[in-house]
Amino acid sequence: MKSIIVSISVAAGLAFAGSAMAAEMPAVAKKNGCSVCHSIDKKLVGPAWQAVADKYKGDTSAAGKLTTKMVKGGGGVWGPIPMPATPKLTEADNKELVTFILGLAK
Repeated sequence: MKSIIVSISVAAGLAFAGSAMAAEMPAVAKKNGCSVCHSIDKKLVGPAWQAVADKYKGDTSAAGKLTTKMVKGGGGVWGPIPMPATPKLTEADNKELVTFILGLAK
């Protein structure tokens, strides 16, 4: 019985530690409304950012593609719902978001 309790405690601790190490939505994404359509690990209206990072892993032109997509919007890559343009997104915020997203690549 004691070993079962210890095993459960260890499993719970590992689960907590894993969730604490998981990436969190950056403040810049919340500030600019990105989290309305995107999450890090689940498809909402738009793709999960993890999926975006995995798709563009190793693509040297990815940062430019994502920067343009964020500012001008567009569709056809992730399904029928187009991403709206966000022309008021500052260059600094855009760079921070693109760096974060591409940094999620496994």
